[in-house]
Amino acid sequence: MIFGRVKSLDAILRTAERKSLHRSLGWFQLTLFGIGCVIGTGIFVLTAAGAQKAGPGLMLAFAIAGAICIVAALCYAEIAAMMPVAGSAYTYTYATMGELPAWTVGWALILEYAVAASAVAVGWSGYFSGTILDHTLGIHLPAWLATGPLALGGSPGGLINLPAVVISLLVTWLLVIGTSESAKVNAVLVLIKVVALTAFVVLTVPRIDPANFNPFLPAGLFGGFGTGLGAVGAAATIFFAYVGFDSVSTAAEETKNPQRNVPIGLIASLLFCTVFYIIVAAGAVGTIGGQPVMGPDGIPFPTGSEELARQCAMPKYAQALVCSNEALAHVLRTIGFGKIGNLLGYAAFFALPSVILVLLFGQTRIFFVMSRDGLLPPSWSRVHPKWKTPHIVTLITGVAVAVAAAFLPVGQLVDYANAGTLYAFMMVAIALLVLRRTEPDRPRSFRTPLVWLIAPLTVAGCVFLFLNLQTIAMIVLPVWGALGMLIYFSYSRSRSHLGRGIDDPDEAELAGMPPPHVGPR
Repeated sequence: MIFGRVKSLDAILRTAERKSLHRSLGWFQLTLFGIGCVIGTGIFVLTAAGAQKAGPGLMLAFAIAGAICIVAALCYAEIAAMMPVAGSAYTYTYATMGELPAWTVGWALILEYAVAASAVAVGWSGYFSGTILDHTLGIHLPAWLATGPLALGGSPGGLINLPAVVISLLVTWLLVIGTSESAKVNAVLVLIKVVALTAFVVLTVPRIDPANFNPFLPAGLFGGFGTGLGAVGAAATIFFAYVGFDSVSTAAEETKNPQRNVPIGLIASLLFCTVFYIIVAAGAVGTIGGQPVMGPDGIPFPTGSEELARQCAMPKYAQALVCSNEALAHVLRTIGFGKIGNLLGYAAFFALPSVILVLLFGQTRIFFVMSRDGLLPPSWSRVHPKWKTPHIVTLITGVAVAVAAAFLPVGQLVDYANAGTLYAFMMVAIALLVLRRTEPDRPRSFRTPLVWLIAPLTVAGCVFLFLNLQTIAMIVLPVWGALGMLIYFSYSRSRSHLGRGIDDPDEAELAGMPPPHVGPR
């Protein structure tokens, strides 16, 4: 009711029931979906970057980011059980604060899901080109086919990142043919990477040298506003490692007994991943050290910078954890487990597609519901008669992700994705508090404990991490939001079903109501 056009819970549930997705997922599949997205990008790709920002404080960074995600998950669990429909934070905001705030959340979620999927596709491309083609098969992919026009760090790139395009389109095809099929493939991928990381823990933890943790916070706890350094700055980046756990809630409409299974999937996957991350980080830093490469002023060189690249090229830092592009495999090779290190690299190769899958899954379900509400073209919410999936919006999203992965630089995309995610998490916590006031008597199969403490902690934690991102990432969110406002007021507002007094679009069509107004208002 803050900005008007609030869609009632009853209307949301009624619409979802008439134009619903097929329910085929249980709590175990949801948990695997959460683990499938969370474990992968952060631990395989960002370990070195996090250590450069925080040193051994990387473990604390994982704990900080995980703690904020856990309180956010508790908020998600209650509200997702109340509204077991697709749409996640977008739908929750629509039901509590109105259409305009809901649009801003849905628009911000593009940063979380689509941008992140593009970034992960490029990360997978690196493993494919290096570990699989070059080191295993002896095939060298030309640079113009392996990187986009701009490479990481601003150095000249190639023409197109072909492997990133291929993996994006393959995952899109998998999502088109069916949710249940996607979940089965995801379960296999989750098993591969959990086994690989478990082997890493078993081999590294017994070899931890406590001296490698001193100093524990070489860049301090807080690195400074806009720097992204220190344990908190690393947490703001490492937060990307948890991006996508909320996609469990986007699958609520395709879940059997969602009131029970959605909360279990959310909290179980997040707790598992948080503990796992901290142990893996301890094994990596404790065995070969994880001190950052410092500049002459005693401040760590920025990740991805030319200065850091020059230092890493020197013999002094050639074997440093923070200079490795495949951190965990590098650790195992350094301590004498070269073959197992290579196998872990293969596991990363297989793991990252599962992250892309869950990110694309979440993005398409957000678009599906926004279309069902009239804010996006109606064709985007069509469900395939055979596969029971929103095939049109899945194809559109997959192509967009593939194009971004093919041509765009991704050095800053991690922080960009985090900015959108933090905004969405904050809005979910606020939506939960609003629902406790406006719908106090509505049945809740799961109630967030100490909600008037947990929800404000979620808001404060999200703002806290946002203010510890790099300055450019903090600027991206309002600029992206301004573009979203232009689209909303020029297209979506005049076509909104709720704004036209339509609770159920199918019933309105049968009653002969006029088509949406297409001119300015």
